[in-house]
Amino acid sequence: MTTYDSDLLSLLSERGYVHQLTNAAGLDALAVRQTVPGYIGFDATAPSLHVGSLVQIMMLRRLQQTGHKPIVLMGGGTTRIGDPTGRDESRKMLSDEAIEANIAGIRTVFEKLLTFGDGPTDAVMVNNHDWLGGLGYIEMLQKVGTHFTVNRMLSFDSVKLRLDREQPMTFLEFNYMILQGYDFRHLAQEMGARLQMGGSDQWGNIVNGVELGRRMDGTELFGLTTPLLTTADGAKMGKTAAGAVWLNEAQLPTYDFWQFWRNTDDRDVGRFLKLFTDVPLDEIARLEALTGSEINQAKIILADEVTRLVRGDSAAASARATAEQTFSGGGTGDDLPVLVVPADGIRMAAALTDLGFTASNGEAKRKLAEGAVKLDGETITDAAHLVEVAPGAELRLSLGKKRHAVLRRG
Repeated sequence: MTTYDSDLLSLLSERGYVHQLTNAAGLDALAVRQTVPGYIGFDATAPSLHVGSLVQIMMLRRLQQTGHKPIVLMGGGTTRIGDPTGRDESRKMLSDEAIEANIAGIRTVFEKLLTFGDGPTDAVMVNNHDWLGGLGYIEMLQKVGTHFTVNRMLSFDSVKLRLDREQPMTFLEFNYMILQGYDFRHLAQEMGARLQMGGSDQWGNIVNGVELGRRMDGTELFGLTTPLLTTADGAKMGKTAAGAVWLNEAQLPTYDFWQFWRNTDDRDVGRFLKLFTDVPLDEIARLEALTGSEINQAKIILADEVTRLVRGDSAAASARATAEQTFSGGGTGDDLPVLVVPADGIRMAAALTDLGFTASNGEAKRKLAEGAVKLDGETITDAAHLVEVAPGAELRLSLGKKRHAVLRRG
């Protein structure tokens, strides 16, 4: 592992965030010399970010923990275009009202993980629509367009992959990298930003911004990316059969969020503790060395700590208590997901899908046929089984040993 002089790069390296750096020695020296304002951009395509974005949020937290200034850039302008990176089709257009509502929802998570204010290391949130929205087309072409060549733009993976698959890319999307590069230049001029961070898929966009700052202003800017985040079995982080693991309570109940981390693969526990918690490294080394059933202690600590950071202390404690009641005491717990069953009942396959335990009725049928579903302890195999709940009563529905829900009469 490379050693660094600055607390910033030492911490990021030790905890496994560093994949690529545009100029490691230069950034290391700068971070020793002064407070470094650094930013990450987030498009506002939904009212919540999901677990796949949490590593980026934690990098901003690390920036602040080591005495530097986090800038949260909300893509109110670029969301209107859509980042083509990793996509085979264009994003649907959102209204101004929807984008603003999404930004408001997303901010709530950042407020838990960062300290906002007016101080030199306090976090700030800015919206790129404030400057991109006022740029005239001719002005943009003159100021920025001359620093980008079509040859170079066609070489980026976000463009090449779309063209190789013969999927259309609109001219609007093609401009995304220009606007993202201009964001870096604007933040460098107006807020002294010197560092942009992001996932490895953003490397090309980040390098564009670094080069644009040098060409237009002669300013040395820096870029840092994290490794592609996958689980030990190769799956994309934050995706489950039931869909995305959202950070906000409104999109995903806290118990489900806690349980997602509790179900972490044994091989991922140490890495996730480093990336997603503030647990000291020596304690993480002890936890990841646990074997057999003892590794479950580490998984519970992981679930507790991530939930505490993202959802708050009381939410984490409540989710933990529900898990203990469900798995140890045979109860149902207060935080288990609840499905309200109509008076005329619901078919078992539909119940599993409505709860998000399965992604489709087809998957529900397969799980039922495997004998993985229990209703109040009784194995159910028939997808058409009619579940009826008496007034005032509750039933417990389980998929395997880790997913449980409460069924109540509507």
